[in-house]
Amino acid sequence: MKVFCGIDWASDHHDVAVVDNDGKLLGRARIGDDATGLQQLLDLLAEHGDSPDERIPVAIETSRGLLVASLRATGRPVYAVNPMAAARYRERHSVARKKSDHLDAMVLANILRTDADAHRQLSADSELAQAVAVLARAQQDAVWDRTQAGNKLRSQLRKYFPGYLAAVQPVTGGLNAPLARTLLAAAPTPDRAARLTRAQLKAVLKRAGRQRGIDAEVERLHAALRLPQMRQLPLVEQAMGRQALALLGKFEAACAAADDLAEASAELFAQHPDAAVITSFPGLGALSGARVLAEIGDDRTRFADARALKAYAGSAPVTRASGKSRAVMVRRVKKQRLAAVGYVWAFASLNASPGARAHYDRRRNAGDRHTSAQRNLYNRLLGCLHYCLATGTPCSENTAFPTPARLSLAVAA
Repeated sequence: MKVFCGIDWASDHHDVAVVDNDGKLLGRARIGDDATGLQQLLDLLAEHGDSPDERIPVAIETSRGLLVASLRATGRPVYAVNPMAAARYRERHSVARKKSDHLDAMVLANILRTDADAHRQLSADSELAQAVAVLARAQQDAVWDRTQAGNKLRSQLRKYFPGYLAAVQPVTGGLNAPLARTLLAAAPTPDRAARLTRAQLKAVLKRAGRQRGIDAEVERLHAALRLPQMRQLPLVEQAMGRQALALLGKFEAACAAADDLAEASAELFAQHPDAAVITSFPGLGALSGARVLAEIGDDRTRFADARALKAYAGSAPVTRASGKSRAVMVRRVKKQRLAAVGYVWAFASLNASPGARAHYDRRRNAGDRHTSAQRNLYNRLLGCLHYCLATGTPCSENTAFPTPARLSLAVAA
């Protein structure tokens, strides 16, 4: 007799339902989100035939957390069911649209009973790959936080100190540069910036880490910070300067977190066996490669073929057909983190690979816009990545982007 388990997850407790192959409820429980609750769950599963040789599969509406990690550590199949999909299944069991935690647990168990093949089991990634995923995703979040904090600070400066933005615009990195942040901390208002002497500006540059071209940069900043500009009232200007310093503190913290996590991600990623293959691709470095590994994992059975990986990443189009209408559209449902790094990867490969550049130009000449051509290039790179990871071979420029002459020879052969 086959047995299936469904868990309705919550922050402090979980409802568990165990059903047999006919959908009959065999057992139910409400467990706490602690070690005692986990042991209750394992005991309940053991009562209904769970053993090291034949684990009872579990369906749950999340892929993260201590409960999921503990269940995966036992070696049992764990299915993370999208809550929206589970809501649609619920309507099959209750026309009245009633809802309860116990009912949701039974719905999840019945999803495995009837449609387990239609849902993806959580991949069996190695411990190292899971650790890389934690750091890479945290670094990506830190970058997004840094961007948001920088935009808030820039918006505040436009209200009372546009001359500062114009002064730091030529600096590499703009507002993100250490020089820009150090200068703002030293002079958060136009009045204080205009009173900075050359010696003070020189000290600011050295404190920011500048080693060359200091004298020329001092003269440029000295002149730029004294240019006429529109001003707020004195007291209002000082208040806005204090607010800018508060926003700068958040921005500094976001920058430090992003830099620290980037270093940790690259260091851990270098220890993974797939790092050499991933970084052999044009446009992929240690940090972007860590993000790619974080999202695709190192479980070779996760994607049956390159098409599955492309659909997961959102680079492959989706066809919508009904009756006589047929439309090929951009795939909206995708792994957003992988799609984000894919855009950076494809863009960086244009300068790193002549073949990638030729592929992009060919798509542009065929009528594709920039985003479509870049997505098509990313789609091709993903196919090559799937092959290289499966075979353990590094990327080859001639194989990934063969010239027309080499293509004709291959067809003739």
